[in-house]
Amino acid sequence: MRYFVLGILTLSVAACSTPEGGGIDVIDVSGPLDASAMRFMADSIEDAAAIGQEIAVLQVNSRAVLDADGFAQLEALVLDPPLPVAVWVGPAPAAAYGGAGLLAWSAQEAAIAPGSLVAPWEPVILDADSPAMLTPLEAADSGLELQPTIRQYLQDLDGRTLPTSGGPVTVSTIEEFGEGVTLKTVTFRKPGLATRFFRLAVTPEAAFFFLVIGLTVVAFEFYALGPAVAAGFGGVALLLSGWAMVTLPVTWWAVALAVGSWVLMTAAYQKGGALVLSLIAAAGLQVAGVQYLDGAGQLDPRWYLILPSVVVVLFFYLLAMPTVQKARLSTPTIGRESLVGLGGTALTTFDPEGMVEVRGARWRATAHREAGLSRNDRIVVTGVDGMFLEVEGLGEEREK
Repeated sequence: MRYFVLGILTLSVAACSTPEGGGIDVIDVSGPLDASAMRFMADSIEDAAAIGQEIAVLQVNSRAVLDADGFAQLEALVLDPPLPVAVWVGPAPAAAYGGAGLLAWSAQEAAIAPGSLVAPWEPVILDADSPAMLTPLEAADSGLELQPTIRQYLQDLDGRTLPTSGGPVTVSTIEEFGEGVTLKTVTFRKPGLATRFFRLAVTPEAAFFFLVIGLTVVAFEFYALGPAVAAGFGGVALLLSGWAMVTLPVTWWAVALAVGSWVLMTAAYQKGGALVLSLIAAAGLQVAGVQYLDGAGQLDPRWYLILPSVVVVLFFYLLAMPTVQKARLSTPTIGRESLVGLGGTALTTFDPEGMVEVRGARWRATAHREAGLSRNDRIVVTGVDGMFLEVEGLGEEREK
């Protein structure tokens, strides 16, 4: 299934008009290099050669390579390209770690912007078993040529001879313009919208955000809004979270802790917003977020970027969901008077709080412990107490 989706992603076109040939292609993909990003880069190099471009330059700013097969194909293409290929690590502050740094060091022509970092050592491919051996080098110590901007680099490439699969080629990046000279036409290639959509989740903080927000919206949908109001957003968030799980080296115990903390937060809300349980669940989410990915020094989650996701979850459970329920209880059509006396069905076992369904809507409710209400029992609303409906079991005689 993953490779089917990747096949669809590669149909995304560059975010610019197709060049006519004879110019310069700058292939810009920032962020961790997953399979779709590296396939885009490889396809862009081949496309540039097919239309007769002068040179293709990979603009690199990536802290990790996530797919071994995609990297092997891209590296082979950079080492034996169909047209002159150069690599530029920038703009500052950029980073090229692991396989991304190795690309810069392996290319026949490469440069780095001052203020950027490069680290071409292990792990080349970031996965769950990667050893942490990262030693970033400052630009001045990297051994790469220093070039502050991509424009300056393209100008300095003029007249250099680079190897290609068809033999050495002398690059011409400058042409006459009036009484002076200018760069040949530069085309910036970026991944299409479909590729960029899935790449939203290829950082640890984003992957964690989509997981916890997706689960929270599911709970928000169930307890506060009713069917299909926020299901679309929650579904998209969980889709991106699932994509991240098959792409990134997630720590599975941290995923389990995140889901367990969400369950505890939901249980606290069902009990009337138990603050202590909510805070324990929030602490669990923070720990899960910080440990969500085994980044080996390349993609380690940063606690201060995880914390906003935890705060948003707390906001939903402690403020947003109760506010929405109170608003529903205060409306004329489903207010105090119209609910009392209505029958419904228990959706959970009561202890003594639980959930009921009345006229197709879900409500938080409370009953006496001796009522012994279980899931699917018939109930009747006897009163309204703030956010809770007061219910009791509907005996067979009363039901008739």
